[in-house]
Amino acid sequence: MINKNSNKYASRLVNAFLKNKIISPLPKRYTKKISEAEKFRKLCESKISKPIIGFKAAGTGIPVLKKLKEREPFYASVYKHNVLKNKKNIKINKFTMGIELEVCYLIKKKFFKLKKKVTKKNLNSFITHLAPCIEVVGYRQKKKGIKSLGDLCSDFGANVKFVIGPKKKFKNQNVKNLKTIIYNKKINQFVSGNTNTVYINPMNSLKFVLKKLQKDKVKFDKDFYVFTGSSVGVVPILGKGVYKGVINKLGSVSAKIS
Repeated sequence: MINKNSNKYASRLVNAFLKNKIISPLPKRYTKKISEAEKFRKLCESKISKPIIGFKAAGTGIPVLKKLKEREPFYASVYKHNVLKNKKNIKINKFTMGIELEVCYLIKKKFFKLKKKVTKKNLNSFITHLAPCIEVVGYRQKKKGIKSLGDLCSDFGANVKFVIGPKKKFKNQNVKNLKTIIYNKKINQFVSGNTNTVYINPMNSLKFVLKKLQKDKVKFDKDFYVFTGSSVGVVPILGKGVYKGVINKLGSVSAKIS
């Protein structure tokens, strides 16, 4: 049973999420433990009627998981109004944490009819496309930094906006061990990375999300995206202008930060 306080804080955070506002920090009881943060995130998501376009994996950096003493990442819903086309503009605020570069997949809706467990063997049959993606991350709360994985999870996975680059048809491309880079030439900021920093690799992260969707008995009637996590960590946004991300053999994606 959901108590009144949980409902009150969830409604407050949902309002901030929908109206692009900033509120006071949530009480620690919703953020300290990942189990409580996941319950709170699901409560918040249940209050939103806007269409979902996909799901994201978060906390996919293994060194970060070890530092926060967690065993695995988490997933969160991604809403259609927060997903933009390539080269679009994103407004940020002082509680924006940074920008990420990742691989995203487009998954067939028939996945939700799968009766068996998700495996490496059957996973490929559900993927139609893949693409490079930029994610801007931040809080809807007046706080900075990450003290627990629950900080991110409780606040809608800390996703602000996604920008999807040109999609490629999936032909069993290997996305392991690909060099990546995100940069802003205007301010001379360049950060390199590798797809293998993403919970072993992006395909493993994808499998993690799909298994969680199965476990939670999520149902969806449209093809959907899965955003697999950052290959460059959370890169601080040091200035405005165009940030371009390049994933070797996959392509590039750009977002204008203002």
